[in-house]
Amino acid sequence: MEKYHGAIVAIITPFINNEIDEQGLADLINFQIDNGTHGIVPCGTTGESATVSFDEHKKIIELTVKTVAGRVPVIAGTGANSTAESIDLARSAKESGADATLSVVPYYNKPNQEGLYQHFKAIAEAVDIPIILYNVPSRTVTNMLPETVARLAEFDNIIGIKEATASLQQITEVIRQCPDDFIVLSGDDFTCMPTVFIGGKGVISVTSNVHPRGMADLMEAALAGDLKKANEIHYSLYPLMTSMFSAPNPVPAKKGAELLGKIKDGAPRLPLSGIDDKALEAVTAAMKGAGIL
Repeated sequence: MEKYHGAIVAIITPFINNEIDEQGLADLINFQIDNGTHGIVPCGTTGESATVSFDEHKKIIELTVKTVAGRVPVIAGTGANSTAESIDLARSAKESGADATLSVVPYYNKPNQEGLYQHFKAIAEAVDIPIILYNVPSRTVTNMLPETVARLAEFDNIIGIKEATASLQQITEVIRQCPDDFIVLSGDDFTCMPTVFIGGKGVISVTSNVHPRGMADLMEAALAGDLKKANEIHYSLYPLMTSMFSAPNPVPAKKGAELLGKIKDGAPRLPLSGIDDKALEAVTAAMKGAGIL
């Protein structure tokens, strides 16, 4: 089976008094691995990469690599809307010992498809590390089309994509147009099961932050071709998956981890604010429904 497969957690970054809670992060990583998670993504969107400094970014990845100690792959979030900054972050991740990088479509700039191609081409040529692209138009505005992904798949070190359009049609086109060994991972928990059944290899998951065992079991059943079991797990976890987006990500996931007693403080960094009462009610009910609270 591929190195990058199954339920890969987009791990939250815990803070105490707005500083990185290093022990809390290490404990979270061990909790994930102990409960079957197949990989760790530090400094993704869920890890609040937009509001950590370069030094904090490097520290989070170094701590993750050290704590994981080779037990599962570490895919470091290194995306930015500046190509030069993306290259710097990718170089830093390689120096820190990450197995691969997760590089998001540049946000805010609104590049065209040729701009996207040139951006990722520049990163691939500058840093010799496996790269997983990340397409999430709900956050970046720009949708990287399957044709562009297929062009980028020609680079030896661009090995896959996290596809977070929630569109099975787009995921199908990416799989259809790219080489057989190109890794397609769902970027949306609620599409991960069908994504695997049409040829995807897993998910980079928010829900895994609070229920790593459930998401790992879901992906293992799907990858084994057990449709009946995968369907059962999918529907049992679906309310929990939706609750993780009852407020801006990662606010519900961080509060959920706090409710589980896995971190001391679930507060995000500004401009994200703490969870509201309605979202808290949804998260609490869903976690109880999933039998984890």
